[in-house]
Amino acid sequence: MIITISGTPGSGKSTVAKILAERLQAERIYVGGIRRELAKKKNMTLQELNIYAETHPETDVDIDTQVAAEARTLEKKEKNVLVEGRTQFHFLPKSVKLYLKVDLQEAARRIWKDLQQEAKKKERNEGNVHSLAEMKKALIQREENDAQRYKKYYGFDHRNEKQYDLVIDTTKIKPEEVVEKILAFIDFPNRNRSRNKNKPL
Repeated sequence: MIITISGTPGSGKSTVAKILAERLQAERIYVGGIRRELAKKKNMTLQELNIYAETHPETDVDIDTQVAAEARTLEKKEKNVLVEGRTQFHFLPKSVKLYLKVDLQEAARRIWKDLQQEAKKKERNEGNVHSLAEMKKALIQREENDAQRYKKYYGFDHRNEKQYDLVIDTTKIKPEEVVEKILAFIDFPNRNRSRNKNKPL
């Protein structure tokens, strides 16, 4: 089984992915982490890499293609695979496609809180943000920047919720609750997954 997780910044994708991967004993591939490492190698922040990517499609396309190929290879080895990446639902159309979303104010609060911890700040590599208000503006810009690139390179809007099997609003629920909803949806451990598209929870 391959599960792909897309969604908005601050929706808890990484936290949910880590818990879910453990519960499913799945191999986790984190596209955001790969891009953050690429940014560091280029001495860029994630925001600067996103701007750079507007004219350098390989920073998106090559990574997305390689990640999807890796996921298929792991699946052939009879492993559960969890791929965390905004566009992977498109590259892995037979996956269980999840979309996590969160209120913008709550997203900004969560990420701003993370940035107060030096280790988290270094890991996220978000760039210089000096206030919660700036964080909110940066998230709006990042989401729009990402959407424009994906439309340009792939021809779709990743924010269209009809493309996903399950959409969960994480604004008022904990990551553990999100994981339970996902496990119920895929009927784990029986894994007799429902085929109903865009099932609301």
